[in-house]
Amino acid sequence: MASNKSTVAPSSCYFTDHEVRSGLKHKRRLGSFVNSLIFSYRKKINTIGYTFVDDEFLFEMNQTHLNHDTYTDIITFDLSEQKSDFILGDIYISIDRVKENARSLKLNYQDELLRVILHGALHISGFSDKTKKENETMRALEDDWMRKYKELN
Repeated sequence: MASNKSTVAPSSCYFTDHEVRSGLKHKRRLGSFVNSLIFSYRKKINTIGYTFVDDEFLFEMNQTHLNHDTYTDIITFDLSEQKSDFILGDIYISIDRVKENARSLKLNYQDELLRVILHGALHISGFSDKTKKENETMRALEDDWMRKYKELN
């Protein structure tokens, strides 16, 4: 006898190194945490892919897709269809930029990588950082979610 219930796949988050070594630790735990973060704001099942790349790869993406002629540490694409019950996102992170930012800010590399990963999840959750006020809000949210993640470990 067939069931009338439809089955919905759970949220998923995956991390891929593309011609770089991210050294990301605890991928499963972090993936679940990212899914929880996004769900807390958007209340939808989500599939998020993070791809770790080098500066040149992300620079070319920035030029091609955003018409920006600058290096950046992260580019986030929300690929969700309007009015969809699901969230689909691709996030690209330059490991070169993360390492440089960690050095210049005198931060631990893993902490800076976590901050950038959470930054992308916050973008997928609907937060922007284009204005000074939005940027301040984004930083405060990054700090809050970093604290929550570290409390789990």
